[in-house]
Amino acid sequence: MKKVLILEPYYGGSHKFFLDGLQNNISSEYTLFTLPARKWKMRMQLSAPWFIKKIEELPRHKRRFDVVLCSTFVDVSVLRALLTQVDGWDQQAKMLTFFHENQFAYPQRNPKQNDFQFTAINFNTGLASDKIGFNSNYNRSSFLAGCRKFLQSASDMKREELVDDLEEKSTLLYPGIDFTECDQVKQSWDREVPVIVWNHRWEHDKNPDQFFEALLQLEKKGRDFHLILLGQSFQSCPKCFVTAQQHFGKKVLHYGFAESYSHYISLLKQGDIVISTSLHEFYGIAIIEAVRSGCFPVLPEKLSYPELFDSPYLYGENGLVKKLDALLQKDDIRLSAEKAIELTEKFSWSSLRSKYHDWLFAP
Repeated sequence: MKKVLILEPYYGGSHKFFLDGLQNNISSEYTLFTLPARKWKMRMQLSAPWFIKKIEELPRHKRRFDVVLCSTFVDVSVLRALLTQVDGWDQQAKMLTFFHENQFAYPQRNPKQNDFQFTAINFNTGLASDKIGFNSNYNRSSFLAGCRKFLQSASDMKREELVDDLEEKSTLLYPGIDFTECDQVKQSWDREVPVIVWNHRWEHDKNPDQFFEALLQLEKKGRDFHLILLGQSFQSCPKCFVTAQQHFGKKVLHYGFAESYSHYISLLKQGDIVISTSLHEFYGIAIIEAVRSGCFPVLPEKLSYPELFDSPYLYGENGLVKKLDALLQKDDIRLSAEKAIELTEKFSWSSLRSKYHDWLFAP
């Protein structure tokens, strides 16, 4: 059996969801080294030497792997250099990196600050990896465009052909999703009033202000709705959530993080519409889970969304209120079980398993 070493310095959220699914669906002998999902900048700068220490703590005969799988919070160029000093390390091990995101396209909270060191780490990681996988074509294309611009800025060090090398070793790999629980849980009950779902992180890059502003405009139009407000919140949670809870009152059927995945799915099953107003999205697991659960998606016509869902589910610039207004006037908004499967089955592990196996183990 092939041996895979997984190095994940940000083991939480979509990163953990992906790796747990990978280990459950791709047969291999896995060794997993992780760090908690926090302080991402320090992870990018220091996780490589930290992981070297973990590898050196393994018995010498257990330091041989067929594949090393990293996320983009590992500086693979540093990791690969340091591995040459590890006694017993097999230099033939393939080095693979999965890009959940790229720093070229990640929106900065302070646009005047340019963290070039982190885009450079992404660039060098791509160069040092034998293969690179991307969770969406948007992620892949924005990374390659960012690398091209990055190289063009070095007018006296022309190496723009390196982008062609990166493109050649790159692969589009949607992260697999296990829909077993979504398919088993039945819709809890029907309501006469439509239920709108938010199931994203409670952070500014998900743009909750636009979401709540749209709801206020719909309320002024006389549209009735209930709300399920799901998602992980942090210390710097946007104030609009507290304001919304106070304003909408009993219309809010759920507020906060679900206590378990089963509870989360049961809440999605109560929804009719799921909305994104994100300023950045490299894939969209939360939206896909909601769609599989029967929610009609209302998504911006940008980022990764146009490659995931067709135009009937997308809205253009300033088109959110109009799209929602039309939906709320329909008698039956929810997707049928058959339609939900049709829209999401291509993202299931059963559909993606062979592609991941080839990416990991094919020469």
